[in-house]
Amino acid sequence: MRVRVRDDPDYEIKVGGFVPEPAISQNTKQLRNNYRIGAHKIMAKLKDLAAMPEKLSGGHRLCPGCGAPPIFRLALRAAGENSVIGIATGCLEVSTTIYPYTAWRNSFIHSAFENSAATISGVEAAYKALKRRGKMDAEYKFLAVGGDGGTYDIGLQSLSGAMERGHDMVYICYDNEAYQNTGNQRSSSTPMGSNTSTSPTGTQSYGRKGWRKDLTGIMAAHNIPYVAQSTGYHWRDLYNKLEKAFTVEGPAFINVLSPCVPGWKYSMEKTMHYNDLAVGTCFWPLFEVENGVWKINRIPKNKLPIEEWLKGQGRFRHLFQPKNRHVIDQLQEEVDHKWEALLVRCEVKAAK
Repeated sequence: MRVRVRDDPDYEIKVGGFVPEPAISQNTKQLRNNYRIGAHKIMAKLKDLAAMPEKLSGGHRLCPGCGAPPIFRLALRAAGENSVIGIATGCLEVSTTIYPYTAWRNSFIHSAFENSAATISGVEAAYKALKRRGKMDAEYKFLAVGGDGGTYDIGLQSLSGAMERGHDMVYICYDNEAYQNTGNQRSSSTPMGSNTSTSPTGTQSYGRKGWRKDLTGIMAAHNIPYVAQSTGYHWRDLYNKLEKAFTVEGPAFINVLSPCVPGWKYSMEKTMHYNDLAVGTCFWPLFEVENGVWKINRIPKNKLPIEEWLKGQGRFRHLFQPKNRHVIDQLQEEVDHKWEALLVRCEVKAAK
């Protein structure tokens, strides 16, 4: 069976087995080589990234303003010429692989909601077995993907097992802070006070109660070679982390904030605005953990109050009512506490 790429009727992907990549120009190959040094690549300029082959086709059904496409357009560039990607059921999967079309120009596996990491760990193990037997020579990279529902919650056991076993693979969580594909139900990534379909606001409720799960910290506790946190707005930071993740031997995990227009309830042109404010308020710090060493990648010169990030998001509108103001105060206290703890862990001082 073969599947067509949405915006290119002449390019077909064979379903089942490894897929040969489209022809790569000599100029593009030279471009990639120019940015390799030592174990990692030096950051390419934006114009150089734009010159690389586009492996996530346009014409998919993701919402206008969705935070996910910029993440994976960069991820597929960082993965190199040969890659296998497995995606759990969720927004990204259902919107990019509506039969008979696919937006992915690489080997692609749709897994169940809970087992993206297990699926790709099995593919990676099979690939190594084939190489040992001399049945495969090409070099491949392996990428597992899930949203916060399929990563923080339903797929956590699968992810933990794959990381603990040491498979040479990268896992990316695109975190839109709820089960957005099925109607904005709360997940363990949903911020306190958020209005969701399963934590609605009303006379007896201010929305989601309790704190978010620290998934990036949980992955760092697995003592794997590389763990990082980023956003799609901070493209240079994200691409550098993707390069590192695909270069290290063994498992790597990257948690990427992915704002959701219908779930967060904001105007579609403000996706990158909310990515930037999440970092500026220290709600979503940019940091990485390389072989157990913690490093902050950006310290805001003027740390903004959390309400600057909350403003304009319909899911938090009710928090600005006087009776719910205490929730904003609690969120600020929690953000400040976690930020100070991160600074201590990274052995740095905050900018005055």
